[in-house]
Formats: sequence, structure tokens, C-alpha cells
Amino acid sequence: MTSSRQYYLDNLKVWLTVLVIFHHAGQAYGTGGGWAYTPSNPAEFLPWLGNFFSVNAGFFMGLYFLISGYFVPTSYDKNGGKTFVRKKLIRLGIPWLVMGTILSVLSGKFETGHMWFVESLLVFCLLYALYRRFFPPVRSREQQPTWWALLLIGLVMGTGSFFIRQVSPQDHWIWPFGIIPLPMEPAHYLQYVMLFVLGILARRFNWLERMSDRLGAASLGLGVLFALGIYLRGDGAWSAFVWRWFGFYESLLCVFLCAGLLWLFRRCDNGTSGFKQWCAAQSYGAYIFHMPLMLVLQFATDTVWMGAFGKFFFIGAVTTVLAFTLTWLLRLIPGINKVI
Repeated sequence: MTSSRQYYLDNLKVWLTVLVIFHHAGQAYGTGGGWAYTPSNPAEFLPWLGNFFSVNAGFFMGLYFLISGYFVPTSYDKNGGKTFVRKKLIRLGIPWLVMGTILSVLSGKFETGHMWFVESLLVFCLLYALYRRFFPPVRSREQQPTWWALLLIGLVMGTGSFFIRQVSPQDHWIWPFGIIPLPMEPAHYLQYVMLFVLGILARRFNWLERMSDRLGAASLGLGVLFALGIYLRGDGAWSAFVWRWFGFYESLLCVFLCAGLLWLFRRCDNGTSGFKQWCAAQSYGAYIFHMPLMLVLQFATDTVWMGAFGKFFFIGAVTTVLAFTLTWLLRLIPGINKVI
């Protein structure tokens, strides 16, 4: 695969990183669960952010895992098992340990925060390396994804998610067996595992490049409709239906929106420029560093009135700039670009 055919994935990862930053920026001003900062002014509250969180959680981290999985088999084939593992331990393990230590010191307890994603991705990559140690790779071949395949994936994911949520509802985080320090949210973890594996298969079967315009556009349209169904659900019968079958609803939203966004960026944003390449190079580090930067900014501007939406947008935008800039500055240090 030539580098030009990967530009859209780089651009999509940048967009996802910005979305994650704004998602976390909103947690202090909406109903997004526990957050280390709470505004002193109760007027800084946006009820609609609950829908924003719900739609985001339905797909964006899963899409991260899919894109990450897409590059795994090629990396293993190129580097071999030992080098592949060593590079993943450097690229994923070191940031996880460093940022996890910082967050643990600041909170006074073991805490990984947003680095759960990096830790889980490291585990997935090591498991893939273990698989390749004993089994041959899936044979590469050209294959076109179909409507029925996407629907089947969504239904399988939805069935698993539905039953998992009967015992572990959304936003319930655990350590496996109560002792393994791998924080996970069971309600979404099946999605992450499935999409990581699908990313690997997508690379082997060239699904992303072979997706037809008709399927891509239809998937995007369905994904947007599912998202709008959450934003417009209100408090009536439709809302009750969505929440009753949310494991299925969210899984279908995830599959179709992920496929649609991959198609959209491939068709409309598969180019590059100096600025886009700069953003792509900093996106991983921006994900790593954004949370402590955001908390400092939120506490520093607590008494500054900008309106609820103004504060949310200001925190998200400034944190984005700071996180990308800090990463760029750190990457000027020799050797750091091998880690972030």
C-alpha cells in the first residue's frame, strides 16, 4: 500500500482526536459521568451534551481500534515478531506507564484515565503477536464488503452487547477478575475487540479500498439517522424503545457510522498538505497529553464567565491547540518521536 492511500486514515484519526478532546471537555458541563473538575457556577451546564456523549461513545473509540487494527498485520509482516513487540512496547507501553504514573500521583490512587485505550491497544497487539507466533497470517485477497455483512456484524455485536449490559450497564468500569489492572467497560468492550479484529481483516481483504460508493454512502446515511435518533429521542415512546434495545441500536449505529466515515474520508479527504501532515504527526501525542492540560485550563478559568456553550467550546478548542503544540515541541527532542 502506498502512503497516498493512507492519507484519509491519518486525516480521520486527527478528526477523532479532536472529537475525543471535545468529548472530555464537555464532561464537566454535561451529564458525562465523573470528572475531576466541577464548575463552581451551576449555570455552566448543557443538557444536550448527554446526547453528544451517547453518540460519541457509540462509535468513536471503536473506530480508533479499527484503524489501529488495520495497520497491525502490515507492521508485523514488515518487522517480524520481536521487532513488532518491541516497537509496540515503546510506542504504547512507555506513554501508558508515564501518563498513568502522572495521573495516579495527581489522584492519589491507581489511575489510567483516558490511557485505558492505549493499554488495551497494547494488549490487543501483544495477543496478535502471540497468535502469529503459532498460526500463519490470514491469506490476503481482494474482497468487497457487502450490506449483509455489515448488518450481520452489527447484529452479532448488538446481541453480545445487549446481554452484557444485563449484568454490566454502560459506564460501569471493572478490573478483570477484580485484580488485573486493565480498566475496561464491558458494555463497550465487545465492540472494541470486534472492530480491532475487523481492522486486521479489512487490511488482509482490502475492504476499505473496495467499499463501493453505494454502500459507503448508504452506511453513512444510516449511521447519521441512528445518531439523529439519539439527539431527537425526547422522553416519549421512541426514547423508551431506544433505551430498551440500546445494545442493538448502538451497535448498528457504530457499524454503519464507522463504515460511512471511512468511505467519506476516503472519497473526500484522501489528500494531504503540510498542515495535515503536521496534525497527523501530533495526533497521538495530543490524545495522550490533552487531559491534564484540560484540567489545568478548566480550573484556571473557573471564575471566567463565557456562557455554558462558550466555556465548553473554549476549553475544547484551546486544549486542542495546546495538546497538538506540546506534542510538536516534545517531538523536537531527539528520540521522542519514536514514542509519540
